[in-house]
Amino acid sequence: MIWHRIPSALLLAPMLSAGAPDGGKVELARHGSTVEVTVGGEPFTTYHFGKDRAKPVLYPIAGPGGRRMVRDFPFKEDSPGEAHDHPHHESLWYTHGDVNGISFWHLGDRTGKIRHRKFLESATDEIATENDWLGPDGSTQCSDVTRIKFFALPGGGRGIDYRVTLRASNGDVTFGDTKEGSMGIRTHPALRLKGDVATGKAVNAGGTRGKAVWGKPAEWLYYWGEVDGGTVGVGIFDHPNNPRHPTTWHARDYGLVAANPFGHSHFLKAKKGAGDLLIKDGESVTFRYAFVFLSGDPETAKVAEAYKAWSARR
Repeated sequence: MIWHRIPSALLLAPMLSAGAPDGGKVELARHGSTVEVTVGGEPFTTYHFGKDRAKPVLYPIAGPGGRRMVRDFPFKEDSPGEAHDHPHHESLWYTHGDVNGISFWHLGDRTGKIRHRKFLESATDEIATENDWLGPDGSTQCSDVTRIKFFALPGGGRGIDYRVTLRASNGDVTFGDTKEGSMGIRTHPALRLKGDVATGKAVNAGGTRGKAVWGKPAEWLYYWGEVDGGTVGVGIFDHPNNPRHPTTWHARDYGLVAANPFGHSHFLKAKKGAGDLLIKDGESVTFRYAFVFLSGDPETAKVAEAYKAWSARR
């Protein structure tokens, strides 16, 4: 299929749409500082990029059967069974905890902010943006171009292809060796591995299970459990072309799952700073990930097959 390119100005139009491989049409609708995404006419997610935000995020996320796949907090504070810890774990996001020594992972007056600059030309099933990474004093540490493509999968599954190009646009930039990063999701509380409402299980591409997936290099992770009477799961994929593939994972038993190729001193017991990544002035580095929201356990959902098919895409 050929994806038609469109000018970014058309994101101001009421609706944008594109066909998906299994016939589920992807539609985008901008409303102020959000872009709503539907698949086959059903809500999927909403992109939030307002200036009041510390970083752009996707929330909520509806998986197979419309089941909620991420926690509501901090967007909503009255959802049953939810912990109100880590308010910076906002649904689904990309950021990092040490950029030139500044944390963009946490919230606060001394942390960095990722600010939306503009929309770029994009396919009609994709949100493409340029963003500035600003320190607490407003200085630009680096910038990025992010392309987020949405797609349907057989059996009611849905997916997000997330491509981030980090650019040293204002001098050298170092993404530092810390476990607090980077491509993350905070799951529905039922998909946690521990807690009163937890039904979750986890496995990685190498067969490691449970909380032992933390810090292990792996091509993919899959968390699954019972949500609203059905078994659903979220798979997070690391593309073979990514630097330091397969990535290490900041994947916790309380619902945080994050691909982090930088925290080598934490995950691999390497010397401090071993995971630093220096991007020289004027250069760039691209990372590509995918999230798939599927029905069933890893075997039923055919997670390994889904990873193989996705990783073969250009």
